[in-house]
Amino acid sequence: MDSGQEEFVKVRKRDVEKLTTEVMQLREFLPKVLNRDLLETIRKAGVMETMMERTEFEQKQLRQDCLHLHSRMDAAHRDCEREREENLGLRQQLSLGQELLQQQADFCTALGSAACTLLWSVSVKEEAVKDILAGSYIEPFLALAGQTLESFVSSLNPVKMEKEDSSCQEHQFVLAVAGIITNIAAVPSGRDFLSSSAHILLDTMMRLLGAMKPGVFSKLKVLILMTLYNVSISVKGLRLLGQSASLPQLLQGLLQDGEVEVCLHSLRLLHSLALEAGPVSQVGVALRNEPALDRLHQLSCSRHDALCQAAREVLDDLAALHNPHGWDKPSDEPTRQKGPASDPE
Repeated sequence: MDSGQEEFVKVRKRDVEKLTTEVMQLREFLPKVLNRDLLETIRKAGVMETMMERTEFEQKQLRQDCLHLHSRMDAAHRDCEREREENLGLRQQLSLGQELLQQQADFCTALGSAACTLLWSVSVKEEAVKDILAGSYIEPFLALAGQTLESFVSSLNPVKMEKEDSSCQEHQFVLAVAGIITNIAAVPSGRDFLSSSAHILLDTMMRLLGAMKPGVFSKLKVLILMTLYNVSISVKGLRLLGQSASLPQLLQGLLQDGEVEVCLHSLRLLHSLALEAGPVSQVGVALRNEPALDRLHQLSCSRHDALCQAAREVLDDLAALHNPHGWDKPSDEPTRQKGPASDPE
């Protein structure tokens, strides 16, 4: 045949008939085989194959991510170990620093206690107090004294409140500071200075009185009461203490203290405040209530002469309230603390 014409293939008739038969059989059986279920199965198989390929890809990606995270975890673990070692070193340094700081604090407390105890002994002389007041360090000293007392008030946890440790350097330091202030207040110029420029210090001392439980820190209570009594002798000091709404109730509570010296100096301060401020003052009114009068009568029968005498004087002056000439003025003699080795006067 020519190349430009259609090509023909010679096939035997028998083969054509056979092919025709097979085609007809396929036409007959193919619809039975290629039904909807098979087509759906084939479609699902294709979808599953696609999903498997995607899953394999995702698993491969996850394995890579897992390896990456594992690598990061190893690095973080190494960093953690390094930080743990650094923290251990820092804790050791901190422990050493705290130990050194405690040693320095103990040394400073011991030094302050010794220095203030010496100054306490010296300040019993009026000339020494005047020299202290004339110097330029009185205000820094009183500020330091206020901080010391404030720190002591803050440190009074329930254990410390119930038990007094007289051998404690901190306690000796506070006693010495309070003793110096007592002796400063025993001098007219000193109590005027305290009344004018040490309001915070006096307020701290009153709060410390209220924070201490009955029967403990008796020496410190006495020193504070002596200071407040000395301050009450001046007009400014009396006015300042008279403005304290809590002081009358505080002093009434101190009258219940089991220590004689605490009761005695509480009585002296109450007497001074009441007589100077007048019968209509808060203290004057407080002394005329029934519990206070009952306690005064109990103290007037005390076997301690000084306490008994002080209570009787207060009762006598209370009985003279209706006297047109008024109350007798209490003694303006200040109290001075001679030093750590002496009992309060």
